[in-house]
Amino acid sequence: MADEEVPAEEIVEEVEEVAEMNVLDALKEVLKKALVHDGLRKGLHECAKALDRRSARLCCLAKDCENEEYKKLIRALCAEGEVSVIMVDSGKDLGAWCGLAKLDADGEVKKAVRTSCAVITEFGEETRALTVLLDYLQKQADGEE
Repeated sequence: MADEEVPAEEIVEEVEEVAEMNVLDALKEVLKKALVHDGLRKGLHECAKALDRRSARLCCLAKDCENEEYKKLIRALCAEGEVSVIMVDSGKDLGAWCGLAKLDADGEVKKAVRTSCAVITEFGEETRALTVLLDYLQKQADGEE
């Protein structure tokens, strides 16, 4: 019985670590899962097509995008299709999270291509990160109403 209790304590510790996941970490993981499951669209052209077809589930937009018309178009398409928008601080970070980066031997980002918009059309598998992200979006939607 003592052997059975030790793994149970380890599981509790892992759950506590995952519970502390913030929204950006959750977003990174969800973007990577979507990329693996071919459910990620990057750039204005692909994102606009996905939003126009109403196949988008979530949109990420970079705050440092210089073109106001670009941001206005994406926000309008998201509002029309009732798609949630998450603002990300840097387009370079968003590009790296979407897989538009070269990595060095240690797995660190060596060079990242900037993207101002990314749309998730398919989340892939149900993960803890997806739950955290959807809970955050639900709270945001409740706060606006």
